[in-house]
Amino acid sequence: MPSPDDLPPLDELLSDAHLVALPLVTRFRSIEVREAMLFRGPLGWTEFSPFTEYDDVEASAWLRAAIDFGWREPPTAVRDRIPVNATLPAVPADQVDGVLARYAGTRTVKVKVAEAGQQLADDVARVKATRAFLGPEGRIRVDANGGWNVDEAEHAAHALAGFDLEYLEQPCATVAELAELRARLHDWQLPIAADESVRKADDPLAVARAGAADLLVIKAQPLGGIHRALSIVAEAGLPVVVSSALDTSVGISMGAHLAAAIPELSYDCGLATVGLFQRDVAVEPLVAVDGAIEVRRVEVDERALRDDAASQDRDTWWRARLESCYRLLEVE
Repeated sequence: MPSPDDLPPLDELLSDAHLVALPLVTRFRSIEVREAMLFRGPLGWTEFSPFTEYDDVEASAWLRAAIDFGWREPPTAVRDRIPVNATLPAVPADQVDGVLARYAGTRTVKVKVAEAGQQLADDVARVKATRAFLGPEGRIRVDANGGWNVDEAEHAAHALAGFDLEYLEQPCATVAELAELRARLHDWQLPIAADESVRKADDPLAVARAGAADLLVIKAQPLGGIHRALSIVAEAGLPVVVSSALDTSVGISMGAHLAAAIPELSYDCGLATVGLFQRDVAVEPLVAVDGAIEVRRVEVDERALRDDAASQDRDTWWRARLESCYRLLEVE
């Protein structure tokens, strides 16, 4: 088995690469069809699926993660099932029940807020409908993807206070803004979670050192794989939520193996996003059952590779992208 820094030959990756284009149930992050490149390593199927707007430098971490999962043994697991949350896109309030009905037995919902073109009133209505769906015992967290400034985030926290939020995820874009907001909300005991300030940062530990967050959202693909993500968790010394990046079941499996290896896992994880796809690539998709997913690798359905194959133009674009990212990894 190769050492952590070894790369499999580029030709080996390209010869077994399959690009799929999977339609979503509802629009998410301005995406209606999710593209993902899948290939098989010695340990099984793995996934390379950086969002199309990411440059090669950022996307290269996702390729490192794919290689890590396909060619390197995962760390020892301390659990075989991962409790998960439902993810609710920024849909109108009258569509909330229909989306959440797809998540069997989940007790926690992450609600997307601060969507471009929407108002705070839309967010309040969506969260209110979520609370009605879950009842008083369910947990609600909201994710603004850095879409508010500090004043807007504080105002939103007041507007949403009556719905008993578990935490605010990336309410503001910068570490300095998160730190200021956390200070303003200190007496509320409303935790702040950092996502983009970890996975899109040159220094993923800066937010923890600045005391700007109470917990971190950790994603295997953007952080370069399971082993690199685990080192960040250990150094940060904060509670974490393991989440996905709108992955297929192959990428979800990577995230599940990461979550399985974290000693303390106090929060439900964002690894149920296969429910956002109209269909998945796995023979047995990693979907939530009784509010949790299994920790296992998946086998890809050959029929899905054929039926959901992307166009030739898109396949050519992704292969060129994979090669560019590979060249960056060669000189790391």
